[in-house]
Amino acid sequence: MNPENLQTITADCHLHSSFSGDSHTPMEDMVLSGIARGLGILCFTEHNDFDYPVYPDLPEDTFALNTDSYLHTLAVLKERYADKIKLLFGVELGLQPEVTHKNAVYARAYDFDFIIGSTHICHGKDPYYPGFFEGCDTESSLREYFEATLENIRLFSDFDVYGHLDYAVRYAPEKDNGYSYRTYADILDEILKLLLAEGKGIELNTGGIKSGMRDFHPCRDILKRYRELGGEIITAGSDSHNAGAIGAHFNRAAEVMKECGFRYYCVYEKRKPTFLKL
Repeated sequence: MNPENLQTITADCHLHSSFSGDSHTPMEDMVLSGIARGLGILCFTEHNDFDYPVYPDLPEDTFALNTDSYLHTLAVLKERYADKIKLLFGVELGLQPEVTHKNAVYARAYDFDFIIGSTHICHGKDPYYPGFFEGCDTESSLREYFEATLENIRLFSDFDVYGHLDYAVRYAPEKDNGYSYRTYADILDEILKLLLAEGKGIELNTGGIKSGMRDFHPCRDILKRYRELGGEIITAGSDSHNAGAIGAHFNRAAEVMKECGFRYYCVYEKRKPTFLKL
């Protein structure tokens, strides 16, 4: 193993394989890449977004997860590579007010190790598509997104951490140029305080870097604010949809966590966090 591949953070807790509608990478390829990079833990968090809107480039039910097939493949690989890496069973739930009951039933239907709650859809639109930002200034669009996130957390709390808290910034016309916590501090503080009141964590998601962002999700000022408010639960995830991006930028992520006041990061197993020293 190349020493340059060694990671300060050794658990990637946000991964998508071909069981997610937006990935074509076999799960075993992801596992082999994680081993090659010196990681000790991979938690797959395949997408499950009930009632995801239909777009011209996406067939209906693109993000409807075949959970039984996913779990079977994961079980096979867990046994095959048990002496090389720990594999965990997670899911990334797309939250919307209209699917709160569906998510509640689904979250209890399987013995997940880890559940990420995420806002991918805001009032029927995914910020991934330019239409979300059309006809409105970026600040107003992002504020709408954060307000939708707050509503989602108020309605549904059966998750462990909130994923890529400022996801919409990744696809904003200017990305994170000019974006700051201060502009949205009122609504972001409500989100963070609610997460803390519910005993939930956040993730440091490195996936925006490949999209041209300068900072991680959420930006470091949000991470600092979460820590100032007493937040301690933070996970690390590459949000990788291909084998080459697993564990991407994790050494830098560890430094950002330390800069923001964290001394530990978390890994969830059976929905319980373990704190690992940075």
